[in-house]
Amino acid sequence: MKIQSFVVGAFQENCYLVADEAAGRAVLVDPGDEGEPLVAAVRAAGLTLDAIWLTHAHLDHIGGIAEVKRAFDVPVYLHPDDLPVYQFAPQVAARYGLPFELGPLPDHALHEGDVVSVGSLQFSVWHMPGHAPGHVVFHGNGVVLGGDVLFAGSVGRTDLPLCDGVVFQRTLARMTTLPPDTVVLSGHGPATTIAAEVEQNPFLTGLARPLRR
Repeated sequence: MKIQSFVVGAFQENCYLVADEAAGRAVLVDPGDEGEPLVAAVRAAGLTLDAIWLTHAHLDHIGGIAEVKRAFDVPVYLHPDDLPVYQFAPQVAARYGLPFELGPLPDHALHEGDVVSVGSLQFSVWHMPGHAPGHVVFHGNGVVLGGDVLFAGSVGRTDLPLCDGVVFQRTLARMTTLPPDTVVLSGHGPATTIAAEVEQNPFLTGLARPLRR
């Protein structure tokens, strides 16, 4: 397995190119912006792109989909509870004064307990709402592609429309059940581990709690 990260867009979001190099297959996780450079990276790596996997549909995680789809026309995977978030993204972008092109509607629905694959690599889908109603994480091969659930030293926001701080608290507790050495590849900021966050993250040690709307 090889995972490349790309920091894209005004919100400095992490997009990940996850590849089974032996098979020459890859997926993009959360192409949030700057679709053309992401397309160029896939081509430079000599990989066949199989899909786009979305942890959730906030605008900073989906803004590059239109460009990627034009280049590769691969299926987009999203939990159906986040479809309203996906469809509302252009209005949110307008409020921030950001250029934004909404990609085609997702092709495949993700659900709790699904297993998604790229080449021989398999990842379990966990539905982890709170930051967004249809937020999921992809867990496997020693990593969790965690979107905006858990960051190094912090957690995702719960003061946005359709967030739920009470539900998010349960999601955070579930994250701590992953093996301690699991590498957390977050939607923003550096990589971390479950062990490091359980020890130091104030939202996991009990010193802080997500906002409740």
